Amino acid sequence: MEQFNRTSLLFGEDAIEKFQASRVAIMGLGGVGSYAAEALARSGIGKFLLVDFDTISITNINRQLPALHETIGKLKTEAMRDRLLKINPNLEIDIYSDFCAEDSRNHLLENLDFVVDAIDSLTPKVGLLEECYHLKIPIISSMGAAGKFDPSQIQMADLSKTKNCPLAKMVRKYLRRRGISKGIPVIYSTEKPIPQYPPEAGTDKEWVGGRGRIRGTLGSVVYMPAIFGMWAASYVLRVLAGKEV
Repeated sequence: MEQFNRTSLLFGEDAIEKFQASRVAIMGLGGVGSYAAEALARSGIGKFLLVDFDTISITNINRQLPALHETIGKLKTEAMRDRLLKINPNLEIDIYSDFCAEDSRNHLLENLDFVVDAIDSLTPKVGLLEECYHLKIPIISSMGAAGKFDPSQIQMADLSKTKNCPLAKMVRKYLRRRGISKGIPVIYSTEKPIPQYPPEAGTDKEWVGGRGRIRGTLGSVVYMPAIFGMWAASYVLRVLAGKEV
């Protein structure tokens, strides 16, 4: 397709064909997930599964791509689907407007070539990472982008090598209990988050039955989750294209 000519010049025609045939799941369509999804659509990924339980609110406008005054109240999955189809009308997009919880995870993980984990709730995040690890589904996971200012401290590393990220610390703790100590690539920041409620910036205060949550409000600014999402998208593309990562 002509719209991917510039990407083809960089990655090669074979890579574009691979992108077109690949099905990528974006788990969570907030600041990180929305940027990752759009970057992948603009780069030639041909099939998507978009997963998010939430609707767009006015407070999402400061950092989430589909969040506009005209989309307030709309499901994030529907708004993101509509946006991506305006970028590439030939996309195949499935949506799931609920949590990626234990009872839905097996179904959601069928027929996927890659998963972008942009979930900010601890229990479903850990469950997703554990399942992808055992099923050997390629995944890139975003750690906490909230409560931080400095984009120069964003890095990619194995989860076992992260530091100064409260969410990564909690994820490591729970995965170790399940026998997983390394082997999950993540995007994270070494910047120490500013003090906010809850102390585990980016994680749940409480998770009830896989369907509800009680959270504090975390400060955020558009460029931090945007960079996390773009870096996640770059990882997906480079792995699919067989480029060294």
